[in-house]
Amino acid sequence: MAVWFVTGASRGFGAEIVRQVLDRGDQVVATARDPKAVLAEFPDAGDALLVEPLDVADQARAQAAVEAAVAKFGRIDVLVNNAGRGLLGAVEEASDQEVRAVFETNVFGLLAVTRAVLPVMRAQRSGRVFNLSSVGGIAVGQGWGVYGGTKYAVEGLSEAMRVELAPLGIQVTIVEPGVFRTDFLDSSSLHHTDRELDDYAPTAGQTRIYAQANNHAQLGDPVKGVKAIVDLVQGERQPLRLQLGADCVARVEGKLADIKRELDEWRPVALATAFDDIDA
Repeated sequence: MAVWFVTGASRGFGAEIVRQVLDRGDQVVATARDPKAVLAEFPDAGDALLVEPLDVADQARAQAAVEAAVAKFGRIDVLVNNAGRGLLGAVEEASDQEVRAVFETNVFGLLAVTRAVLPVMRAQRSGRVFNLSSVGGIAVGQGWGVYGGTKYAVEGLSEAMRVELAPLGIQVTIVEPGVFRTDFLDSSSLHHTDRELDDYAPTAGQTRIYAQANNHAQLGDPVKGVKAIVDLVQGERQPLRLQLGADCVARVEGKLADIKRELDEWRPVALATAFDDIDA
């Protein structure tokens, strides 16, 4: 029986993870800004569920939630850093305040929770960490620059953590969902920049139109997506990256092809930058 610690557990992927984990007979610490929403979602969970209020950017509150988890269940086996928020708009359109708000949750919040949980896992010499990124964390598109920037940060942090924690018996996986039919495009999760500049109408403006037209019409099934995540805990080895959705696979393949093509084109320039007396 594993003990899971899940952030952003009141809806979307977070709530579905809690549901599937409870169905498998595991125990869950479900954290959310609105704990009442979690309790309403799982009224019959009993002692297998501990609900803790948590704004992930609050380091003290994150530490308190972890201490409550250990007091109740004795350990934490799986951390799912799922809490996040989006921002849609061209990079120039985004104000300093809007940018900082997204980084505060998606990057600094993830770090706050991770710093609170890892001492428990290090003491155990075991653990699993799933950091929710996005297809936008490896292939960002127009209008998603700031949001993608936070997910690029998650990718970099997770890559380092993967290497640093492996000798301690802790595995780290970056989860890269494509478009899934959750409430991510709702105003409760996705914020739009206050400023809209006419020059960006053909780029970021088109993404705004797409988001409105495709809300709750995405192709990805969150139940199946979450099952893919939860199933990984049953095996001995989990990957560094887990792509979810055919759209994600296609975009990652395209990005890799673009990088390879450009690398080949500019290879002579790159290799010509060494000192002349050093063999390449």
